[in-house]
Amino acid sequence: MATQALARHGAKVYIVGRTQEKLENVVETYGKNIPGQIIALTYDISQKDQIDALYQEISSREKCLCILINNAGIGSNTFETKASTAEEMKSNLFGHPKATFEEWTSMYQTLVAQVYFMTTAFLPLLQHSTERHHGYSGTVINIASVSGMIKSAQHHFAYSAAKAATIHLSRMLSSEIADNGLKIRVNSISPGVFPSELTTEGSDDTQKSYLSKESYEGRIPAGRPGKDEDMASTILFCAANQYLNGQNLVVDGGYTLAAGM
Repeated sequence: MATQALARHGAKVYIVGRTQEKLENVVETYGKNIPGQIIALTYDISQKDQIDALYQEISSREKCLCILINNAGIGSNTFETKASTAEEMKSNLFGHPKATFEEWTSMYQTLVAQVYFMTTAFLPLLQHSTERHHGYSGTVINIASVSGMIKSAQHHFAYSAAKAATIHLSRMLSSEIADNGLKIRVNSISPGVFPSELTTEGSDDTQKSYLSKESYEGRIPAGRPGKDEDMASTILFCAANQYLNGQNLVVDGGYTLAAGM
C-alpha cells in the first residue's frame, strides 16, 4: 500500500525484504506505467549487519533518503485468555507449549529492535534530505498497530506488547532527534483491521489479501475493514505534513472506540 502510494506520486521507492521472489513480484505487478520507480533489494533487516550493508548500498546509489518506512512484521502465537480459575488461566498462558521466551524475543527483535536500528542507521541520509530540500524534512514512518493501544490482549500478548513498544519507541526517537537539533520527523501509524498476510489466510498472486465487509458490520463504527486507499492517504499525509512529529496516527475506522483503550 505504501509502496504503491509513493511510487504513483513519482517517488523512487526501494522495497526491502528477505524473499526475493515476493519483492520481484511487487516490482513486476506494480512498477509499470507509473510516474515513480520501484526497486527491490534483498536484505534481512532483523540483523544489524544486514542493516549496515543496506545503508551502504543505498548510500552508494542516493545522496539522501527522504522517507524511511519501517513496516517489517511477523505474527505471534495466539492463546486462550478466558478461564474460570487461576489454574486454568496459568495453564492457558504459561503452560502452553508455544508460550516461550524465544517467541517474545523474536517478536521484539522484528517489531521493535529493527525499528530502532533501521532509524538510527539511516539518520545521516535522512538529514541529507532535509539539507537538500528547502522546506522539507526527512521523515520516518513506523507502522505500529491498534493492538498496541487497546486494553485487550486479543489472544496475542507478545505481538500487542511489541506494538505498544513500537509506538513509544517512535516518540522517544522523535524526541532525542529533535533534542540534537536534527530536522528529521518520526511518526507512527497504528492501523486497525486491514487485509494482510497476518490477518487473513494469505495473499493472492498480486500479494493482496481480502477481508469481507460483512465480517465487520456491527463490530466497528466504519462497518468494514480498511482499504488500500485508507492507508495510502495516511502515508502521504505523514510524508508531506511538515508540522507532524512525534505522533501516532490511528487509522482504524473507529475500532479503538469499540474495543476500548
